[in-house]
Amino acid sequence: MKNITVAGGGVLGSQIAFQTAFCGFDVKIWLRSEESIGRTKPKLDRLYNIYKTTLNEAKKSLGTGKVFPRGLITDSSKVSESDIDDLLEAVDKAYKEIKLTTSLEEACKDSDLIIESMAENPEAKIAFYKSLDPHLEAKTIVATNSSSMVPSQFREYLSRPQQYLAIHFANNIWISNTAEIMGHSTTSKDAYEAVAKFASDIKMIPLRLMKEQPGYILNSMLIPFLNAGQMLLANEVADPATIDLTWRLGTGSPYGPFQILDIVGLNTALNIVSNNPLSKDPTTVQGKIKAILEKYIAEGKTGVNAGEGFYKYS
Repeated sequence: MKNITVAGGGVLGSQIAFQTAFCGFDVKIWLRSEESIGRTKPKLDRLYNIYKTTLNEAKKSLGTGKVFPRGLITDSSKVSESDIDDLLEAVDKAYKEIKLTTSLEEACKDSDLIIESMAENPEAKIAFYKSLDPHLEAKTIVATNSSSMVPSQFREYLSRPQQYLAIHFANNIWISNTAEIMGHSTTSKDAYEAVAKFASDIKMIPLRLMKEQPGYILNSMLIPFLNAGQMLLANEVADPATIDLTWRLGTGSPYGPFQILDIVGLNTALNIVSNNPLSKDPTTVQGKIKAILEKYIAEGKTGVNAGEGFYKYS
């Protein structure tokens, strides 16, 4: 694989694209509109600054025994100043060479792998796959990065379902460098192995699922945890800061549920809760959670990338 397309430039889509370009692949991001391009560029600017700052700090910390983010520096014990200089050049190259396009034809041209990283909305994904399929080349593998849906839900909308599967990334992929690989019953072994190798090539740890599971491994554990935190808020048991503090003190975890929600992005959290039919009833816990998220989003408080969610960020 050499040419990679990411469909969607949201929180995770922009991360996937930047990490992939950083690792030497030719990367295009497909976006629905010029407005979407305008929303994606600041995310790429932010990632550029994070990668540059992190690597420059790593250079100053050489020889101290500090462990650096695995998605940037694979082996902290063997990296040299020269190696970091090469990585800094790779960041500059990635930032300059990522292409943004609103043309599906251009996005699909000569693409080896297309990673769909769009909102957790099944109707929107179906519409996308129907539009995408006529432009796909015979060699192209398509993978969904859906957080909560499985590939068998959408395979019928692609002419070559054997070349369709799922690859799911954790947020802040340069730090939490995991890639969960999940096929469906007719995914070919070649497509599965090609995507697993791609994951390794962009410095991720491929985590192989043996069968389909909504939420994969990580989100099967994470989503109930986040839901529990939101339930406590919706029922007015405690405020976000107290809920997070309780979790951090009680478990030693670095983040509580609302800190994680800010990282994931409140739009993603809203899409997930909206898929639950109970969210349509404002008297249910799910309905209350939906209302809370909608209020924050309406105020522009969508998470870390917006500078504010449940917390403020500089």
